[in-house]
Amino acid sequence: MYEPGTPTPMAERFRGFLPVVVDVETGGFNPATDALLEIAAVTLRMDEGGRIEPDETISTHVIPFDGANIEPKSLEVNGIDPWHPLRAARNEHDALSFLFQPVRRAVRDNGCTRAILVGHNAAFDLNFLNAAVERAGIRRNPFHPFSFLDTVSFGALAFGQTVLARAARAAGLEWDAGEAHSAVYDTEMTARLFCTVVNQWEALHTDSASSVSP
Repeated sequence: MYEPGTPTPMAERFRGFLPVVVDVETGGFNPATDALLEIAAVTLRMDEGGRIEPDETISTHVIPFDGANIEPKSLEVNGIDPWHPLRAARNEHDALSFLFQPVRRAVRDNGCTRAILVGHNAAFDLNFLNAAVERAGIRRNPFHPFSFLDTVSFGALAFGQTVLARAARAAGLEWDAGEAHSAVYDTEMTARLFCTVVNQWEALHTDSASSVSP
C-alpha cells in the first residue's frame, strides 16, 4: 500500500496503473468530427531510488479519417501539413496499434494492470484517443477509458501555473517556444513536469519524516 515518502514499486504507486503521458495534435476541438493528425506518448519508469522518470517516446503522424474536418486555424497553431508527401503518416488503426504495442509492454514490464493517460488538459487528449479507438475498431485499448491525470491541476497545485510553458519554467525546466505544439515536444515536457511534481511530493514527505526521526 502506498505511503507518501516511502519507496513504492510502480505497480503499487498509482493503484496498479502505469502513467503514460500522451499529447495529440488535431484539426480542431471536436473528437467526433475533427481529424487526429499526430499522437505521441512517453512511458514512465521508476529508478532504484523510487523516483519516476521518462522512459520511451513513441510518436506517429496520422492520416485524417475519411470525412474528417480540419480547421485552418488549428493547422496554423500546430504547423502540420496533413497532405505533405514526406509526412509518413499511418491510418488511425495502424497508428494506434503502433502506439499501443510499447504501452502494453511497459504496463506488463512494470507489473501494472493498465495504463492511465497523463496529459496537459488531459480530457482533450483522452477524448480524441477514445474517438479514434472507436473508429478504428480496436478492442484492446490499454488506457483506462475515462480516468486520467491532468498536469494542469498538478501545475496549479505545485507552482500556481496552469499553462504548460509557465508551469514547466516554474518547475525549473527549460522551455523552447519554437518546438511547442509538436506532439513529441509537448509530450516530453509534460512528462518531465509530471515527474518533477511527483518526485518533489515524495521528497517533501521524505524530508519531513527525516526531520522527526529520533
